[in-house]
Amino acid sequence: MGQDPRTSAPWLRPPRHLVSPVAVWYWTARAAIGWVVLIVLEVIWMVGFPGSSGWHWALLAITAALAVGHLIVMPRWRYRVHRWEVTPVAVYTQAGWFHQERRIAPLSRLQTVDSERGPIEQLFGLVKVTANTASAAGPLRITGLDRATAQGLVEELTAIAQQTPGDAT
Repeated sequence: MGQDPRTSAPWLRPPRHLVSPVAVWYWTARAAIGWVVLIVLEVIWMVGFPGSSGWHWALLAITAALAVGHLIVMPRWRYRVHRWEVTPVAVYTQAGWFHQERRIAPLSRLQTVDSERGPIEQLFGLVKVTANTASAAGPLRITGLDRATAQGLVEELTAIAQQTPGDAT
């Protein structure tokens, strides 16, 4: 499972576990904040420069249409892409929506494990888990996990990191 049959080494494949379905609402809320700021700025611009109101309204309508499309498509697309898995030999992650990244880190390279909850993540009961490895590619991040899943994952990865002697380099 997850190993190259010729070498018994981990190989890059899609991870099995999806993130929490609540992540769809979290990603929607985060994106909505940016769109609201942009629309408010456009309205302020319309009020401050009322002379060209026709094209201001057109720009506002285009921005609103793009916002609605983005808020409908992006979170659901990300939910289908974002995955993770821990096997006896490696941590697998997959993330993104336009730019998608799939990574694997052998457990022998695991150094530290962190969890983080920003204010919006706390509202939705979500946690981001970061597995730091001895890799130039940087840490593996799993966003959109519910608290119980994240806590179990952190405990599992921490126990694995403690079993590796030295600094995993």
